[in-house]
Amino acid sequence: MSRVIKPQFYITLDDRKEINVASYSLPHPAQHETPLQPVSDEEEAELRELLRMKDRILQDAENVAEEQIRQALEEAAGLRAAAQQEIEGWWEERRSQDREAAEEARQSGFQQGFQAGQEQAEVKVLEQYDQLLGDARTVLEQAYDLKRQIIQESEPFLVELATAIAGKIIQRELSSNPQWVIEMTKGVLARKREKGTVTLCVSPKQFAYIRDARDELKLSVDSQAELEILPDSTIDDFGCVVRTAFGSIDARVDTQLKEIKLALQQLSMETAEGEEEA
Repeated sequence: MSRVIKPQFYITLDDRKEINVASYSLPHPAQHETPLQPVSDEEEAELRELLRMKDRILQDAENVAEEQIRQALEEAAGLRAAAQQEIEGWWEERRSQDREAAEEARQSGFQQGFQAGQEQAEVKVLEQYDQLLGDARTVLEQAYDLKRQIIQESEPFLVELATAIAGKIIQRELSSNPQWVIEMTKGVLARKREKGTVTLCVSPKQFAYIRDARDELKLSVDSQAELEILPDSTIDDFGCVVRTAFGSIDARVDTQLKEIKLALQQLSMETAEGEEEA
């Protein structure tokens, strides 16, 4: 399943100004790359623990649901067996009674009354059997409902966990492949082909590296535009914000992850509502 994320948040500067949230993908790494900030053992361990936690939550939810369904199936089978045994016992007893009653009816001339009583008894047994089968179906439906409920209640936390893991992976890849930061920034700048001053705001930690690539980045803006690179303490490590006279593009990694998380949560809610209506 794929879904294009188009953020809906805008801040007007005047009638012509707007702010967009950028979406981008990681480019292929360049041939000559020098890691800026290698990932520590602690971060690697934290990432592995997050992945294990996600797997445990999904497995626990699945195990609980499967156990409920297994118990429901056993209970339903037990109900069916009990019903069948009860019916067979009743019919055996009834046949014995029928033989005696038939003989008495023939002798007393009440054969018609005997047949009416037999039909009434058969109807009663069938009603009891249908009731037992209905109870078994109800138990199964409740078990499947419980499974859906467990998974739905786990989804918000799993979305939060998945975006946290994605953030860790992105940070690690960008740290190991700094040229990706340049390529990503070039892609964002290319969206603002405007004249005048184009201000590129980056993390203070990345400022020197980005500034050294200014000539390469300038090729991505209009030839008549002036590229200005500034450090911005509101930007964490990677990503950037591009500002022009006509608006801004927010390409910070955490902004992208927030948009993805909101979209996943909305999709989860829509799926749950659809299942309830069905």
